[in-house]
Amino acid sequence: MKHERVKEVVELTQYEDIKKGEKGAWLSIAAYLVLSSIKLWIGYTFISGALVADGYNNLTDIIASVAVLIGLKISQKPPDVDHPYGHFRAETIAALVASFIMAAVGLQVIIEAGRTMIAGNIETPGMITAWVALAAAAVMLVVYTYNSRLAKKINNAALHAAAKDNLSDALVSIGAAIGIFGAQLNMPWLDPVAAFIVGIIICKTAWDIFVSCTHALTDGIDEKVLKKLRITVANTKGVREISDLKARVHGNNVLVEVIVQVDPELTLIEGHSICDEIERRLSKKHNILNVNVHVEPQDMKNNNI
Repeated sequence: MKHERVKEVVELTQYEDIKKGEKGAWLSIAAYLVLSSIKLWIGYTFISGALVADGYNNLTDIIASVAVLIGLKISQKPPDVDHPYGHFRAETIAALVASFIMAAVGLQVIIEAGRTMIAGNIETPGMITAWVALAAAAVMLVVYTYNSRLAKKINNAALHAAAKDNLSDALVSIGAAIGIFGAQLNMPWLDPVAAFIVGIIICKTAWDIFVSCTHALTDGIDEKVLKKLRITVANTKGVREISDLKARVHGNNVLVEVIVQVDPELTLIEGHSICDEIERRLSKKHNILNVNVHVEPQDMKNNNI
């Protein structure tokens, strides 16, 4: 009973952590709304294509942040008949959506930069556009730092993806500023080159998030994690052999299924006690709440072969 009470407390803490994650999503949305408005206004006024593109980039980021927020909202729903393990995977799906949006923006930046380099007709923007871009980069670095730390604290994949998006946006703004300063120094080619490099960085970040999310959604898990779980189960008193051990990621949780062999002369109560001990140890050492343990009597004949 004590283990069950601890489990309920940890589950409640998880839902509270997800609620905290909403603050990061709202912070990103607020920052993008303000920055996109300023960038588009200054960019069009002082003829800076780089800053205008950066402004539209932030508009698309609002959609990504809203997707993350929706994912966090859905993941807070308690388990039901259709979702016995809860709705935590909504976080992963939200992060996946964010990666698609980031990839689209990155490709757009690369294409526009390529067109500008081919055309060669680059106008010199006003210096104020460079300072606006640098100020925007500083703001996004602050937002990135906040969201990154919060994502690590609550172990939230969707917010971690949003934080990476924040960092990409800071790099975009820095790239825009470099291009504008280069134009002022009679090096207009720096603008599209910087934009092209930033576009590649955005696409690389989107790809990393995509790989991580699809790996989790297809029930993939790190082999190092499996090895640690196997060691913990094997070292549990009463376990003679592990027949099978599987695990999969569910949001920020890990679900474990394990089959162990025990002394065939143990009573049902003693076998159940071993199951409880495995659950307790996995919960304490690896923060795993959902463990399905199946106990089998050890086949002494096969064991001696």
